[in-house]
Amino acid sequence: MTAHLDQLKNALDGAPGTVVERLGELTLTLHRADDLLPVMARLRDDESLRFELLTDVCGMDYSAYGSDISENGAYFAADDAPAKFPHRFAAVYHLLSTAHNHRLRVRVFAEDDALPTVESVTGIWPNASWYEREAFDLFGIVFTGHADLRRILTDYGFIGNPFRKDFPLSGNVEMRYDAEQRRIVYQPVSIDPREITPRIVREEHYGRH
Repeated sequence: MTAHLDQLKNALDGAPGTVVERLGELTLTLHRADDLLPVMARLRDDESLRFELLTDVCGMDYSAYGSDISENGAYFAADDAPAKFPHRFAAVYHLLSTAHNHRLRVRVFAEDDALPTVESVTGIWPNASWYEREAFDLFGIVFTGHADLRRILTDYGFIGNPFRKDFPLSGNVEMRYDAEQRRIVYQPVSIDPREITPRIVREEHYGRH
């Protein structure tokens, strides 16, 4: 494992990043989104690494990462607590080297929280196409250079990104079949908004009026 760590650091070739080993797993975090494609190409092509397979791409929303839970069940973070991560959204890639029997997790942060953008790796691993579409659909991460970036799990008329932490639990709209119009129609959500808090963190009189 130590030799593998050294090889990964060499593969960065000057690109700022960190390699962390925890619980027997390696995570490479790139500090600049622009370094993603060059580093990924080296991870695939370097004979000492040879990560031929991309097994998954997922999005992450770190907006409440490192927060604590107050007595009434609300999340809070200390004002003087250092920031855990520089940006809210990240794309995470899981790589496999069948030649060396090694696995690697690579994480890169989108540098614009309002419009998270990361370059597509479909030119390196073509099977990333559907994975990136899923991260786009659920987290709103835009993968530039993707040939067909569109929703893959939610409906075309869906509003928002359901895996973002600020997405309402009941959604923004609901759909139903209108017999008179003979088509699917969208309408405002008819479920009253409510807070669902686990019993173990509820305050004593939670839900009583």
